[in-house]
Amino acid sequence: MSRRDYYEVLGVGRSASDQEIKSAYRKLALKYHPDRNPDSTEAEERFKAAAEAYAVLADPSKRQAYDRFGHSGVSAGAPGGGFDPSVFTGFEDILGGLGDVFGLGDIFGGARGGTRRGTDLRYDLEISFDEAALGTETTIQIPRQEVCGTCQGSGSAPGSKPVTCRRCGGRGEVRFQQGFFTVARTCGHCRGAGSLIQEHCTECRGNGRVQKTRKLTVRIPAGVATGQRLRLAGEGESGAGAAGDLYVVLHVQEHSFFHRDGADLHCEVAVGFPLLALGGTMQVPTLNGHDAITIPEGTQTGTVFRLRGEGMPDVSGRGHGDILVTVRAEVPKKLSKDQRRLLEELAKTLPADQFDPTPSAEHLKHGLFDRVKDIFS
Repeated sequence: MSRRDYYEVLGVGRSASDQEIKSAYRKLALKYHPDRNPDSTEAEERFKAAAEAYAVLADPSKRQAYDRFGHSGVSAGAPGGGFDPSVFTGFEDILGGLGDVFGLGDIFGGARGGTRRGTDLRYDLEISFDEAALGTETTIQIPRQEVCGTCQGSGSAPGSKPVTCRRCGGRGEVRFQQGFFTVARTCGHCRGAGSLIQEHCTECRGNGRVQKTRKLTVRIPAGVATGQRLRLAGEGESGAGAAGDLYVVLHVQEHSFFHRDGADLHCEVAVGFPLLALGGTMQVPTLNGHDAITIPEGTQTGTVFRLRGEGMPDVSGRGHGDILVTVRAEVPKKLSKDQRRLLEELAKTLPADQFDPTPSAEHLKHGLFDRVKDIFS
């Protein structure tokens, strides 16, 4: 398998992009991983062949040498060539976080067990629109696994100690050589711990961790939006190595008046006909109270006015957005006799064709032409 064409191994063409090569390797790695095919020698060979092909084609200089000279261009004697098993360090990132699940470090001899990082946690937090606009500080409670205080994470009862696993010699893994690969597997006797507990801790029942609820203070900056995350490093679950992180995912409640678009805020206000016709000023709500806008004489319904710098703050601290106010003509539902009489008198003074809904002959001509064009197209 190692002498097959690397492009053929991954099932891609020679013009494949870096992302296509990465995606092809990921599919093969997940399909043929030995943890998914524990008794298949063929699957293990295919897995290693795909990994070797990716190690070459993912490196621009090695890929260029391979394209020019084939396998001899990336052999151990070629300048800059040679297959380096350490290239598999961090391949769990390529597998989208699944490398740790399938034991990628085991098969390629990577460090495991005692250095395994704790699990990341997610917490969904709902805040009000005003809290998102002004910033706030709140306290949350996180249930998580923490190191047992009674046994200090060893899992053994006080006064007793774990004994070294005789099968793996305390390494937590067993290794064997296969070709140029040093293959390592998690020890099945101690499950990678390197030791065996003789007398279990009564507090954690030998797990070394206990469930606890932790209170944390979260500072939310002004300008956050729904879907944004706050990362609290080391506040996830504890592990044999470093603790995981806590990700607080924010959900901002909708506002009853404003509609948000990034840092800009949109709103509609109802305006009486006299103000639209005669002009004047009016007060509109803002995040900090009210502000005045000037309505020019003869303003039409649907006109948009902009209040600069009155919108949401930018979460990165780069100023504020704007408020865009759309004015709509407010038509009274009921009129008194005097109001009706005055409006009727006003209507008599206005030009009749100003509000004529009948389309003009020119408009009809263009409308008919457009319809005929649509039919033939």
